[in-house]
Amino acid sequence: MFDSIRSHRRWLMFFLVLLVFPSFVATGIYGYNRFMSDEQAVARVAGEAITLQQFEAAHRERLQQIRQALGDNFDPALFDTPAAREASLNALLGERALRAEAAGDHVAISENRLRQVIGAIEAFQEEGKFSYDRYRTLLTAQGMNEAMFEQRLREDLARQTLLEGVARSAMVPAVVSERLTALVQETRTIRERRFRPEDFLAQARVGDDAIKAHYDANRTQFETKESIDVQVLALTLDDIARQISVPPAELQAYYEQNKSSFTEPEQRRASHILLTVGEGGSAKDKEGARKLAQDLLARLRSQPDDFAKLAKEYSKDPGSAANGGDLGLFGRNMMVKPFEEAAFRLKPGEISDIVETEFGLHIIRVTEVKGGAVSPFDQVKEKIETTYRQQQAQKKFAEAAEQFTNIVYEQADSLQPAADKLALKVQTFKDVTREGPPREAPGAALLTPAVVRALFNEDALNKKRNIAAVEVGGSSLVSARVVEHRPARLRPLDEVSGQIREQLVREQAVRMAHEAANAAAESLRNSPAEAGFGPARTVSRRQAENLGADAVKQIMRVPADKLPAFVVAETSERAQAVFWVIDSKRPENPDANALSQLRRGIEQQVAAADDRAYVNELKRKHKAEIVDLERSAGSKK
Repeated sequence: MFDSIRSHRRWLMFFLVLLVFPSFVATGIYGYNRFMSDEQAVARVAGEAITLQQFEAAHRERLQQIRQALGDNFDPALFDTPAAREASLNALLGERALRAEAAGDHVAISENRLRQVIGAIEAFQEEGKFSYDRYRTLLTAQGMNEAMFEQRLREDLARQTLLEGVARSAMVPAVVSERLTALVQETRTIRERRFRPEDFLAQARVGDDAIKAHYDANRTQFETKESIDVQVLALTLDDIARQISVPPAELQAYYEQNKSSFTEPEQRRASHILLTVGEGGSAKDKEGARKLAQDLLARLRSQPDDFAKLAKEYSKDPGSAANGGDLGLFGRNMMVKPFEEAAFRLKPGEISDIVETEFGLHIIRVTEVKGGAVSPFDQVKEKIETTYRQQQAQKKFAEAAEQFTNIVYEQADSLQPAADKLALKVQTFKDVTREGPPREAPGAALLTPAVVRALFNEDALNKKRNIAAVEVGGSSLVSARVVEHRPARLRPLDEVSGQIREQLVREQAVRMAHEAANAAAESLRNSPAEAGFGPARTVSRRQAENLGADAVKQIMRVPADKLPAFVVAETSERAQAVFWVIDSKRPENPDANALSQLRRGIEQQVAAADDRAYVNELKRKHKAEIVDLERSAGSKK
C-alpha cells in the first residue's frame, strides 16, 4: 500500500502532466454534463449523447493544448474549420468509447497505484519531491478539488490500462527486423552527372499566346484576397489590474486576514512496520499479528534505533521494508485516516502505539517534520500585491466591461473615446483577411475567428462602424473597426505577365534538363563512358548525401544483380541527374544496436496502429455515431 510516492514511471508521468495542464485529455472533465438536452446532441456513444456544449468545451480544450504546444506558431484559423472540428469530435467519440469499455470490463485502479501516480507527477513536485501545497494550489487553479481530480485520474488510468494491453501485444518477427536492418545498412557506390535547369534557360522560348493561355487557365492564382486594415481595442483583467493603486495598509490587512494562505502545509516523513494477517503475512490470525506487534513495539521502546533493522526483517510492505520502512515525505490526505492521524500527532523521533488500518497493523516512527510555518510579510508582499490587484480588478471588471461595451456601441465611429475613458491603447493591424491577420503580427491573438467574422460583416465593412464587444477569453473583451477595405480582385494580365513568363521558362528548362538526362542515360546504357561524371561516393537509405528522397529511392530500388546501372532522378536542388550505380554492399552481420533500435521503432508503429484499430473497433462496438455533423462543424442553419 505505502510504496514511496517518490517512485515514478517516466512515460506515465509525461502522459499525466499533459492530462493536468491545461486540463485532462479531451473528454475527461465533461462527463458530468449529462443534464444537457438530447435534442442538442451532435454525437452518441454507448447510448449516451454528446451535446453541442460538451463538444465545444472539448474542442476548446484541444485547441488550448495545441496552442501551448506550438506557442507563437499557433494559427487558430487552421483549426477553426469543419475538418478540424470533425477530428475533435471523432477523438471525443474514441475517448467515450474507451471509457465505456473500461466501465464494462470493471477496470479498477487501486488506491496504492493512484497515490504512486500522483506522487510521481513532476508538476506536483518541488526539488524532486511531492509537494502537497503545490498539488492543492494547482488543482484549485483548475477549478477542481482532490476528489474531482482523483476520480478523473482513475478514469484516465483505466482507459490507459486498456490501451497498454493492446500496445504490449505488438510483435515484429525477428526475420522481418533482420531483413529491414540489412536494407537500412545497405550501401551503394555511385557517380553522378547533373543536368541543371539553369543551363537550359537560354534555350527556353515562351510566346505571348502561351502566357495568355496560362493566365486564362489559372485565373484564381492571380486573384488578390479581400483584405482590411483594422483598429483594435482590447479590455483585459490585466489592464484594470495595472491601474489599481495598492495602499500599504491594505496589503498588511490582507496578510493578517489570510495568514493561512501563506502557511506552508505541514508534511511528515515517517517509517513504519506493517504486519498483516493470513498467507504471506506475519501471523495466522489477528491475535497473533497483534501479539507480534506488541513484542516489536516493546523492543522499540527500549531500542528505538533498531527501527530500520526490524522493519527490514518484519514489515510486509514491499515498497518500504527494504528501505527500513521509510515512506518519504507526505502531507495531509495522502495516507489512510488512522495512519495520518497517528503520524501527525507524533513529534520527530517518537514512535506510535499500534495503529490498525484496513491494511493491517502499523508501528509508526516520525523522522522529520517540514512546513507549518507562516511566511513573513516581506517575503510574500509582492505575491499579496499581485493577488490584491487581481481581486480588485475582478470586482471592477464587470463595471469596466459595461462601460467598454456601451461606449464602443454608442460612439461607433471611433474606438478612441473608449480608449480614453478606460486608459487603453488602440492597436492597428494591416492586411487582415477572412482567414485572420498575418501570423507574425504582434497581438494577432486578439483577432479571433469571431472578431474577424464580425469585421467582415457588411455593416462593419461599408459603414466602418465599431463591432460589438466580443469576448475573446477569460475576462477579455475586444472591439474593432475597419479603417480600409480592399475587395478581392483579379490582377490584370499586364501586371502578372512577367511573373508568368518566368514561371513558364523555368518549367520548360526543367523539362529540357529532364529530357537531356534521359537521353544521356539511354546512351550510357548502350555505351558506358566516364565523361561528365563526378568522383565515386557511397550512399545509403540513412546517408542520402543531400541527394533528395527521389534520388535515393531510384538508386536503391535497382536490383543488386542488375548492377551496374544508370538511373535518372531529381536531386534535392531540383536538378536532373544521371546516377551511375556501380555496386551494392550489405553487412554480413547486421549491427545489433541498429537491429534493436529498428525493432523498437517498428513495434512502436505497430502498437500505434493497433491502438487506432482498437479504438475504432470500440467505437463500432459501442455504437459511436455522429448525429449532426453540420452543427458540430459550426454551420449556421
